[in-house]
Amino acid sequence: MEDINISKSILRSLGRTNAKYELIAEGDKVLLGLSGGKDSLSLAHALKHMRAHAPFDFTYEAATVAYGMGEDLTILHKHCEDYGIKHNIIDTSIFELAKDKIRKNSSFCSFFSRMRRGALYTYALENGFNKLALAHHLDDAAESFFMNFMNNGTLRSMSPKYRADNGLIVIRPLIHVRERQLRDNAVLNNLPVVGDEACPAMRFDVKMPHARYETKALLSNLEKEHPTLFVSLKGAFERIQTNTFCQKEFLDC
Repeated sequence: MEDINISKSILRSLGRTNAKYELIAEGDKVLLGLSGGKDSLSLAHALKHMRAHAPFDFTYEAATVAYGMGEDLTILHKHCEDYGIKHNIIDTSIFELAKDKIRKNSSFCSFFSRMRRGALYTYALENGFNKLALAHHLDDAAESFFMNFMNNGTLRSMSPKYRADNGLIVIRPLIHVRERQLRDNAVLNNLPVVGDEACPAMRFDVKMPHARYETKALLSNLEKEHPTLFVSLKGAFERIQTNTFCQKEFLDC
């Protein structure tokens, strides 16, 4: 089957980000965390294009964490198979475990995120991968920054790459791509996007996560008044003047 038509702007951003931060290099074996959403599906195809055209050799495979709640991943698996993307399903009992760990009306997103990330870490290390690719984009980074700023009193966002405690290098190749670009890409190519039906929250009597939705709405309204908001945020994330804040170890005198 022919490759999908990924926009040149996404591919340019991927290439520039990879070159600047040295995300993927010669001989790397990369595992992609594939949720089946628009972001990770787009990254799966972008990495396929990159592997075919990059001046270095690397390999990658996709892996989807199954929570053990009867998810039907047949369509997602067949899509990957049709396009020559090796796809693995990591079976877990996270859903059953959550029943004991998550109390009624409690937050659940961080729990499932930690457990999902842990499953990917373990699978990557057990199967010889040296890097784990996640499909976070610029909107994710901006939302995380504002959420931490407003709710936790910290200046924290998402880096292009970091080393996990177990030594695995985690990379975010789409960190400079806008969410709307990935949404348009999914619609243009009729990607079989997995929706909210796969969210474990639908099976629990818990509070729906509101902080990220509220932050997304806040940024959307700000961008309407300041169209270059995300351009400025991207630049700010790359030009942090640490000595202008109050953290003692960053003071220059």
